[in-house]
Amino acid sequence: MQHIFYFADLFGVAVFAITGALMAGRKSMDLFGVLVIAIITALGGGTLRDLILDNHPVSWIRNDTYILVASLASLGTVVWVRMTQPIHERGLLIADAFGLAVFTVIGTEVALQHNVPYSTAVIMGVITGVAGGVMRDVICNEIPLIFQKEIYATACIVGSLVFIAMRALDTPHWLDTGLAMLIVLLIRLAAIHWRLGLPRFHLLDRD
Repeated sequence: MQHIFYFADLFGVAVFAITGALMAGRKSMDLFGVLVIAIITALGGGTLRDLILDNHPVSWIRNDTYILVASLASLGTVVWVRMTQPIHERGLLIADAFGLAVFTVIGTEVALQHNVPYSTAVIMGVITGVAGGVMRDVICNEIPLIFQKEIYATACIVGSLVFIAMRALDTPHWLDTGLAMLIVLLIRLAAIHWRLGLPRFHLLDRD
């Protein structure tokens, strides 16, 4: 199971690196900028999670495969876009949804391995899923997806809770992981397709 967990982590790194590279491309950055944004997007959430949990050294320092995968994914994205048609906004959102699903469950799992309370595990799952994207969007002068109307962090919370509940029931680990990731992915894709969102808070001017 550890091998599956590891390869799922690398998959998430690759997918988020792709979203970072695509965002850098939309901002017309050079190759160095593409690499920086891709690596921050791919590894930012996991790094923040490990720092909070005092899990040292963080994953990409222990194993440089993470940096390699993020770099190759970002450069591969540049080559792919140059050789084919540019990827539209919807493609960026869908790729981001896959990375969100993988990282949310991985972040929750890592937190549970540190024997933290369930509430903390959920928060760590959300941080792992969204923090890299927030860093990407802030650097690129975009409003982070998590702060926009469409459901984003809520999908992470639901998936994390499902994963924790299934782990408590002692169901097969592959089932816990797969179902929780699928739930995050489906909620996020549904939000993209039907533009689902939480109610907004509007502060009215009484003057």
